[in-house]
Amino acid sequence: MRQADHPLAYARGVVANLARGRIRSAVRERRRITLFWSRSPEKAEGPDMAAVPDVRAALARLPFRKRACVVLRHALDLPEKDTAAALGVSVGTVKSQTSKGMAELEGILGARAVGDLVAGRRNR
Repeated sequence: MRQADHPLAYARGVVANLARGRIRSAVRERRRITLFWSRSPEKAEGPDMAAVPDVRAALARLPFRKRACVVLRHALDLPEKDTAAALGVSVGTVKSQTSKGMAELEGILGARAVGDLVAGRRNR
């Protein structure tokens, strides 16, 4: 069967394939969100206990992809390539979303607080 012979059937197939792709994408995104937030929060011990709720609240204000990139890159020390694979995005997207997420965190927490967080990660 040629597509030109049955344009309505061809159009329906295209629409069905596009819809199927959108549904699959939404399901993958939901799975990522569920996996990301399903772990129970770990109890932190140390001198910066007061900062933990502030950082969590600030992270909660970020959109999912920015939050995921920031947490995977800076909290879990994943390389950009591994972060991209975990989220199903390109390395460039990880770079831009991490940068934008950190800029938003600076706006929420202040540049010094974000600098202290990143410096503390490097000193581990």
